[in-house]
Amino acid sequence: MSEEKFDLVVIGGGPGGYVAAIRAAQLGMKTALVESAHLGGICLNWGCIPTKALLRCSEINHLLNHAGQYGFKINDFSFDFKKVIERSRGVAKQLSGGVQHLLKKNKIAVFDGFGKIAGSKSVAVEKDGKAVASLRAEHIIIATGARARSLPGLEPDGKLVWTYKEAMVPDAMPKSLLVVGSGAIGIEFASFYRNMGADVTVVEIMDRVLPVEDEEISAFARKQFEKQGMKIRTGAKVVKLDKGTNDVTAHIESGGKTETVKIDRVIMAVGIVGNSENLGLEKTKVKIDRGHIVTDEWSRTDEPGIYAIGDVTGAPWLAHKASHEGVICVERIAGQKDVHPLDKSNIPGCTYCMPQVASVGLTEKAAKERGYELKVGRFPFMGNGKAIAMGEPEGMVKTIFDAKTGALLGAHMIGAEVTEMIQGFGIAKTLETTEVELMHTVFAHPSLSEMMHESVLDAYGRAIHF
Repeated sequence: MSEEKFDLVVIGGGPGGYVAAIRAAQLGMKTALVESAHLGGICLNWGCIPTKALLRCSEINHLLNHAGQYGFKINDFSFDFKKVIERSRGVAKQLSGGVQHLLKKNKIAVFDGFGKIAGSKSVAVEKDGKAVASLRAEHIIIATGARARSLPGLEPDGKLVWTYKEAMVPDAMPKSLLVVGSGAIGIEFASFYRNMGADVTVVEIMDRVLPVEDEEISAFARKQFEKQGMKIRTGAKVVKLDKGTNDVTAHIESGGKTETVKIDRVIMAVGIVGNSENLGLEKTKVKIDRGHIVTDEWSRTDEPGIYAIGDVTGAPWLAHKASHEGVICVERIAGQKDVHPLDKSNIPGCTYCMPQVASVGLTEKAAKERGYELKVGRFPFMGNGKAIAMGEPEGMVKTIFDAKTGALLGAHMIGAEVTEMIQGFGIAKTLETTEVELMHTVFAHPSLSEMMHESVLDAYGRAIHF
């Protein structure tokens, strides 16, 4: 098989890989992309996008069930669960086709198969055990993503015990569910199924749900979830699953006691593991740490010419982080002068449950641990006219500043549409904004974003509407 030559070969077509490939093509590099499954990766096909389509349906179901609060009388309605799932898959399919179009538009050679390092500056592509192509390039980017982590004795079987993948395409709506893990993935599924009418129990080994979020936000979220009827067990772990014909009995251990819960299905959401195996890295200088590829601030590995971006390199496991790393990595390779390393403290994180949760920067606890003297502001949704008019009065915006310099250290939100609002604070952090610029910024009225302004004012004892 003749070897095809490129300037750059990207292994993996997810939000890190395909974005890196497109940026490389824009910079005049002859680029190849190798993808073994679906263009767009897990995020587009089995993660970020289809789950948002599902969550949108559950929000509509929630609104219909509370239509009376808005003056509507609905005597009878129902949902077709099969169509709910079909809509989600249709959205994913549409966007995957969009990625294919973008790659073609940018004249990127796409190879359908599994890519692995086959020597210095060489990538071998295989499909179903057969050689597809041999590619050579001065630069190789590994963007192979990650997969769901499983726990010994609690392994998913695809029928009664699900990963996120099975949870997105069930044959029927389960009446009861146990979600193991309360990070973003677990809570989003818990929120979806609860708002579709299922009886949902969440088990979290840490002492609070959404454990990476600010403690106040976590506490607020728990109250809202429980108000919706969700059952939450923190400081607990599932030690055993007894599978029946069409149900599961879970043994949950907490505080030295064990209780049993019988449910239709279990969703395992206990983290992810980098896809760093079978890539031919054992013959290179590339280092692997707990399943993730070790890189420097420019996404370089210890092997010259080999780079890694996205989930395969570790936390935060976010699509937008992968995309940004891809752009930085390629621009550095191309010799762009204005490229800067990624500041991970400026990466926003969003959880699309009900209510939504969003944050950027340090939590209050983390800021204190780093020795900062703080100014902390808070503003409730209940004090915002737009939130009340929308019928969404439950929520909060919290901002954290360095008392000495006025630097915005972190922002944390819970409530309607905060996953859209957080970008304002993301821009502020990137621009190294202080409280003065934020106070002098004019926020439109009526808008939810006014709470961002009021939270900043509150940090300095100047809140107007609270």
